[in-house]
Amino acid sequence: MGPLAGLKIVEFDGLGPVPLCAMMLADLGAEVVRVARPPSGAVTFDDVGGVVLHRGRPMVELDLKSVDDLKQVRALISSADALIEGFRPGVMERLGLGPHVCLGLKPALVYGRMTGWGQTGPLAPRAGHDINYVALSGALHGIGDPDRPPPPPLNLIGDYGAGAMMLTVGVLAALREAAAFGEGQVVDAAMTDGAAVLMSLFYAFRATGAWNDARSANMLDGGAPYYRCYACADGRFVAVGALEPAFFARLVTGLGLEGAGFVQSDQAGWPAMRERFTAAFAAAPRDHWTRMFEGIDACVTPVLDMGEAPQHPHNAARATFFEHDNAVQPAPAPRFSRTPAEVRPTEPTSTVEQVLARWAGG
Repeated sequence: MGPLAGLKIVEFDGLGPVPLCAMMLADLGAEVVRVARPPSGAVTFDDVGGVVLHRGRPMVELDLKSVDDLKQVRALISSADALIEGFRPGVMERLGLGPHVCLGLKPALVYGRMTGWGQTGPLAPRAGHDINYVALSGALHGIGDPDRPPPPPLNLIGDYGAGAMMLTVGVLAALREAAAFGEGQVVDAAMTDGAAVLMSLFYAFRATGAWNDARSANMLDGGAPYYRCYACADGRFVAVGALEPAFFARLVTGLGLEGAGFVQSDQAGWPAMRERFTAAFAAAPRDHWTRMFEGIDACVTPVLDMGEAPQHPHNAARATFFEHDNAVQPAPAPRFSRTPAEVRPTEPTSTVEQVLARWAGG
C-alpha cells in the first residue's frame, strides 16, 4: 500500500501530462479511475500512453455528451477526493462538469486542471504543444548549438516536468489543505507557468550576470567543455559533468591531457579545451571511456539508449526498470521506506458501479 492509499481520483482521459500524473498517483497507492470515450473506430492518439502511462488503474468508457453517462460521471465525482483533466479551457464547463458543478457535488473536491497556456490569458483558448509552451518560457532558447535552431527536448520539459509534475504537486498540496479545512479548490496547472518555474536557476544566474542569452556559451548549456556530451570512435557518446575542480582534474588525467595547462575557469580558453577533449574522446569507443572512468569521480558516464538503460548495472541493482504487461517500464519513483509504491495489475474495462462498490469497500 503506497502513501496515497485511500485517496480516490477521477482522471479524464487525455494526452501527455494528465496520464503521467494519474500513473504516478496510482503507483503511490491512490485509487484512480480513468474516464475514457467509447471507441469510435477513428484513428486517434487517445491511446498513446499504452500499457505504461495507463497502468495500474481501471478504465470506464462513458460518453460525456450522453445524459445517462453524465449522471454516472457525476456519481464518481461525488465519491472522489480529486479530479484531473486536461481539456482546453471551457470544455468541461460545456459538458456540465465545470468546477462550480463539481464542487457543488463534493465541496471538498480538488479540481486539477492541466493546460498548456493556463485557464486565463490571451493564449488560453489557442492550441499548442509542449514545444510551444517551452518556447514561451525562455527554456527552449537556451538549448542547443548556437548556429542551429533549438532542438525539441523530447516533451520532457513542458508536458512532463512543467505539466505532469506541477499538476501532481498542486493536487497533493490542495488535497492536504482540503483534508485540514474541508474545502476544495481548483488547481490551474499551466505548462507555461511550470516551465518558467523550472527555469528559476537560470533566471537567477542571468540576474547576476552569470548567464547570457547566447546558446552554448554558458556553464550548463554545453558551452563549458567540462559539461557537455562528446562523440566517441564508434559513433556513440559520453556525458561529461565535471563541474567541480577535483572532478575536472580527474577528467583531464583520464583523457591523458595532464600537461595541457588547462584552467577550468578561463572561459576564453574553452574553445581550445573543447577541441582537445573532442579529439581525445573521438580516439576510442564509448565503452573504453566507460571502463576508463568507472570508479573514478570524474562525472563521466555513457549515453545509453532505451535498449541499454534497463541493462545498466546500476539501474539493474536498483530495479529502476521492470517488465509489466509485456513491456519494459520505469518503476515507480520516488521510494518510500514504510509505504512502498507498487504497480497494481492493469485492470480491464470496468463499470461505474464496480468502481463505486470498490471505493465504498476501501
